[in-house]
Amino acid sequence: MSDVRVIIQRDSEREEHVVTTGTTAGELFPGQRTVVAARIGGELKDLSHELRDGDSVEPVEISSEDGLNILRHSTAHVMAQAVQQLFPEAKLGIGPPVKDGFYYDFDVERPFTPEDLKAIEKKMQEIQKRGQRFSRRVVSDEAAREELADEPYKLELIGIKGAASSDDGADVEVGGGELTVYDNLDAKTGDLCWKDLCRGPHLPTTRFIPAFKLMRNAAAYWRGSEKNPMLQRIYGTAWPTKDELKAHLEFLEEAAKRDHRKLGNELDLFSFPDEIGPGLAVFHPKGGVIRRAMEDYSRRRHEEEGYEFVYSPHATKGKLFEKSGHLDWYADGMYPPMQLDDGVDYYLKPMNCPMHNLIFDARGRSYRELPLRLFEFGTVYRYEKSGVVHGLTRSRGFTQDDAHIYCTKEQMAEELDRTLTFVLNLLRDYGLTDFYLELSTKDPEKFVGSDEVWDEATETLRQVAEKQGLPLVPDPGGAAFYGPKISVQCKDAIGRTWQMSTVQLDFNLPERFDLEYTGPDGSKQRPVMIHRALFGSIERFFAVLLEHYAGAFPVWLAPVQAVGIPIGDAHIPYLQEFAAKARKQGLRVDVDASSDRMQKKIRNQQKAKVPFMIIAGDEDMANGAVSFRYRDGSQENGIPVDEALAKIAKAVEDRVQV
Repeated sequence: MSDVRVIIQRDSEREEHVVTTGTTAGELFPGQRTVVAARIGGELKDLSHELRDGDSVEPVEISSEDGLNILRHSTAHVMAQAVQQLFPEAKLGIGPPVKDGFYYDFDVERPFTPEDLKAIEKKMQEIQKRGQRFSRRVVSDEAAREELADEPYKLELIGIKGAASSDDGADVEVGGGELTVYDNLDAKTGDLCWKDLCRGPHLPTTRFIPAFKLMRNAAAYWRGSEKNPMLQRIYGTAWPTKDELKAHLEFLEEAAKRDHRKLGNELDLFSFPDEIGPGLAVFHPKGGVIRRAMEDYSRRRHEEEGYEFVYSPHATKGKLFEKSGHLDWYADGMYPPMQLDDGVDYYLKPMNCPMHNLIFDARGRSYRELPLRLFEFGTVYRYEKSGVVHGLTRSRGFTQDDAHIYCTKEQMAEELDRTLTFVLNLLRDYGLTDFYLELSTKDPEKFVGSDEVWDEATETLRQVAEKQGLPLVPDPGGAAFYGPKISVQCKDAIGRTWQMSTVQLDFNLPERFDLEYTGPDGSKQRPVMIHRALFGSIERFFAVLLEHYAGAFPVWLAPVQAVGIPIGDAHIPYLQEFAAKARKQGLRVDVDASSDRMQKKIRNQQKAKVPFMIIAGDEDMANGAVSFRYRDGSQENGIPVDEALAKIAKAVEDRVQV
């Protein structure tokens, strides 16, 4: 036995230890059950990993991002073991951790039922209680193929070792430099209970899985390709404590209540008719009112900020997107071409920027016109796979509030600062207030232009972002092919993060389109181009607001701002007169003149999430007044009609929630 010197690294603290040869990482943290793995030399390792002289060891807590991924991937293995014990014919796909949980894909004879999921979860609980040990074993490609001869999908993964992708989860199995198998061993006898091809690391034993639940099952193509077989996917979630699991399930329950697809149907706002196709929405009258209010306010603010409105067609010759580079980099996200005019390819436009460049280039430009801010509510079309289309948040046809700003290099920093400030303030006007910023930098495999241009653009964006005083998070490799971007990330009322606005700095499209302006000295200069979508898309922003407010929009956005509720039929004309006065002031006020009883009318309007109910009876009529009933059920009586109208108008003007 010889001494081995190691360093335990916790944040900025370093502590040197001397241990004997054969000591494992786990032995450095005795009794610390929240430590589930170790980072050694920058790589995640099992706690059973034997230490070497000079190792720097960082404990991985179960509540950290890495710890949660290890917990969830280990739980996915337990689920797969349970499935194969209950369904011996099941063939294994891939089981990676995902946000808030995990999944595993299986090739089985029939889809799983809810009863199957209950049985699988019960079997998982049995496995968890047995405390089976996760044991790592390095294998050769040949040995792995021999061991997994009955698992065709695992054999395919062995064949792509070294080229595994994180996009389909394959890297969790064969993403390392060597192949490894994890054996689940009986805690008492050491006998093999189950095994799986896996990169690891894993928890020490199944007893380290504190709380889990299976959520649902769905169909999924093997490795995400429609050309591959359809497998059955089971989703689950796992957490460091039962309290955290309970909180997550309560969060999901609240999120389900706020699902914009559910609310859109309940409140009669929009739909996705089968006759039109997936990802293509129609807005109903009430949804149209909300959308128009959103757009009208945005238009007014853009006019105040010096933007000029333009319009462009929905389709264009393919040559335009060859010139912009989109056919080289973005063709998979575009609808197939239509051949018209003796074989000329026409495309539905996936973005507006090439057309705005043509508007800039339609005549000579002077430096005196810059910055030139072009704005369009431009409808675009992107061919999303049917499996990822999701209501209004992931559509095939949507309208961007798209702006392209052309400026000089000297104006660039100030214009970016002004643009980002405008974006954040406008989002605040719609009731969103909790932001952080993300800086997306160059993808080294997918970009145009020189490194020097990218470096300058990225540093300029970084400085502009930091001026806002908001957290700035790096997004390495996340930029579009033509330039880096800042994206505004926003948390909604229940803490979910949504990507909102993007501001992209582009030196490349002006070059490709040979855009020029005449400088003060008469020379031709190249403008800088700023891409800016504030909502992202109107449809997606509509969905975010709908979920943020749980359908109870503030008064200025509500499709119906107030509804008159008569105590009896004799009071209907009085409220209709009130509503007519309100409409003359631009307010959206209706009267419920149905034959329903008063209490049912109130319940109906509560379900419709109307901000104000205006109630009138004999006493109100006699006094030229009305009573206000609010969303929370409280009531205010005897308000004079003019004062009541002013009250609604003030709530609209101030954009308040009631």
